Amino acid sequence: MVPRPAKWRDVPSRHRPHPLGAHLRPDGTGLDVAILASHAERVDLCLFIPTRKGWYEERLSLPEETHGVWHAFVPGVTAGQRYGFRVHGRWEPHRGLRHNPNKLLLDPYARAISGEYRLRPELFGHCVNADFLGDDTVLDPRDSAPFAPVAVVTAAAPARARDDRPRVPWSETVIYELHVKGFSKLITSLPPDLRGTYAGLGHPSTIAHLVSLGVTTVELLPVHAIGGEPVLQRGGLPNYWGYSTLSFFAPHAGYARATEPQEVLAEFRTMVGALHAAGIEVVLDVVYNHTCEAGVTGPMISWRGLDAATYYRLDAHGRDVDTTGCGNSLDFSNARVVQMALDSLRYWMSEMHVDGFRFDLATTLARGRDGFDPDHPFLVALRTDPVLVDAKLIMEPWDIGPHGWRTGQFPPPVAEWNDRFRDSVREFWLAGAGRAARGWSGGGVRDLATRLAGSADVFGQHRGPQASVNFIDAHDGFPLADLAAYEHKHNEDNGEDNRDGSSDNRSWNHGVEGPTTDPEILESRTRSVRNLLATLLLATGVPMLVAGDEFGRTQGGNNNAYCQDNAISWVDWNLADWQQDLLLTTRHLLALRRRHPVLRQERFFAGRPVHADGTKDLAWFGPDGVEMDHARWHDPGLRSLQMYLHAVQDGGRGHHLDESLLVVVQGGPAPGDITLPGAPWGRAFRLLWDSAWPQPPHGDGPPEVAGTRLSMVARSLRVYGVVPVRTHERPS
Repeated sequence: MVPRPAKWRDVPSRHRPHPLGAHLRPDGTGLDVAILASHAERVDLCLFIPTRKGWYEERLSLPEETHGVWHAFVPGVTAGQRYGFRVHGRWEPHRGLRHNPNKLLLDPYARAISGEYRLRPELFGHCVNADFLGDDTVLDPRDSAPFAPVAVVTAAAPARARDDRPRVPWSETVIYELHVKGFSKLITSLPPDLRGTYAGLGHPSTIAHLVSLGVTTVELLPVHAIGGEPVLQRGGLPNYWGYSTLSFFAPHAGYARATEPQEVLAEFRTMVGALHAAGIEVVLDVVYNHTCEAGVTGPMISWRGLDAATYYRLDAHGRDVDTTGCGNSLDFSNARVVQMALDSLRYWMSEMHVDGFRFDLATTLARGRDGFDPDHPFLVALRTDPVLVDAKLIMEPWDIGPHGWRTGQFPPPVAEWNDRFRDSVREFWLAGAGRAARGWSGGGVRDLATRLAGSADVFGQHRGPQASVNFIDAHDGFPLADLAAYEHKHNEDNGEDNRDGSSDNRSWNHGVEGPTTDPEILESRTRSVRNLLATLLLATGVPMLVAGDEFGRTQGGNNNAYCQDNAISWVDWNLADWQQDLLLTTRHLLALRRRHPVLRQERFFAGRPVHADGTKDLAWFGPDGVEMDHARWHDPGLRSLQMYLHAVQDGGRGHHLDESLLVVVQGGPAPGDITLPGAPWGRAFRLLWDSAWPQPPHGDGPPEVAGTRLSMVARSLRVYGVVPVRTHERPS
């Protein structure tokens, strides 16, 4: 398959120690290799040569070391070459030094990986039994090469004819979180060999669904190569979500239709190109906070055997300082770790052509030696790097370490998952409603109003509402429909006796736990789902949906389906009538968002008059049509609210935008009367949508005169278009 390299004595010296990884020279003469192993005494490059009897391993001791980087030029190597490393050095676990040359190590910069990764005792640097248990201080003498994943040398990415990135503005962005496999695994419109693959996601039929829905940006759960975990493998379960990184550069081959490593790369790029052609961006959920090697009792696959003391955050005794809950944490106080993450991000932007990244447990990435630092070198580099300058950057602003919750504290221009939005909306429509149904007095409307207006209390005036990625659910937790059908997690299939997963779901089962045939409960549940969707899609900020939420996907009460690669997690496209109705409703709400710029504000509302008649850009009214005052904002029993939104903008080309919308929330447990605001707020209000409707309307409702008193069903939401009193006025 590949020519045998020249004799090692013919390898030239004075080779450069960068870039890290294995890269073919453009002139085709051979391979540049550079690997970080700053505590090693010797590093061997291992090339695997095919023979009639299998693979023959040929080793080269890398001749040069510069500042901890071992490097060489190897002539004669071409694309497709399998390779790995063996590192010689001290075995002193109490100092974080775990060099074991018996273990074949994966290049952290590998662009492609060959071989199915499955844990075996031989893959551990220390001695373990068949259950992967043992003494992590005792060196294991067994050779791991027959069982270890190996890196594959790849050709350079083909040049792009043009830059076709959609570059969707944040104000127009609608994020759709999906799992590459689970999204299309059950789509019958796809050929069977495309289901659950990159090619399946890039197929015209799946893209057509995203376009019809109104999605602008897909956020893919981890597609970096995935490694297994001992605890899951003992139970016969996979890491389905993929938050267990084996390589920060190689796409996960298990999601590809193709089987050859180079073809996997091509399939991924083709998928991205197809989504771009439809105007849809691709954002990757990336996991730089930890690796698949788990804690010091975990396997030795790559980083641990190369340079554990550099890559991992360790204490004075060589044990892991874990801020992730996954056994290890990469040490972002070390410049080499920052370099690896940045090199990976640049690669996915420049050669795989993605549009941005969502950073899992991002607080760990900004931890210096003294804790979280908003001016951490990694965050500074993200914001100033010329390759990443156009990337959409989204933070999950927490980890489980000390003082790990940092929502609102990351620097601009990054956006953040807004868990305050999630909790407030669930509390108002679900948890609070459930308690109200059992006699609770209520929780007021103040917090819900703050979230609807963009969460200025969290992100501050200098960042703006586009810093807030609003979401009600994500991959982690109940899907949207289950929030209205379950009050308790049902994770028995995960094999942990239902101990895993959060118990703080802020959900409401509407009187029956799980499935029911009661028509009143079913109607109430679907109305609650519509309320949640409407609150998300009408709020100021950047909305994020989860695949299947648009038609009520269920996980049967499992709120931690990270290890369920089956129908529990896969999106079921066989829709019941009510699901078809919900899909139409979601499309309608997203169309409303696109049609009305007042819902896509780039700056926080000022709450001040913008017209000579006193009309404000944002005003709040009680159910009686009178503006809210201090007492009512602090009334815990008030469950009804009217939000008046007004935008005055220069639309260009002589167009002048002057529009108003009214969002009416009736969150009480019983039907209630609402009086529409009077002048100067409008002379008429036309109903655009009502969450009491099972389906969206075919047209707008008849106009209602300002000051009209209307009745709304319990726990419902309406959107009105407003006919201003004087439409000709310019802003004062």
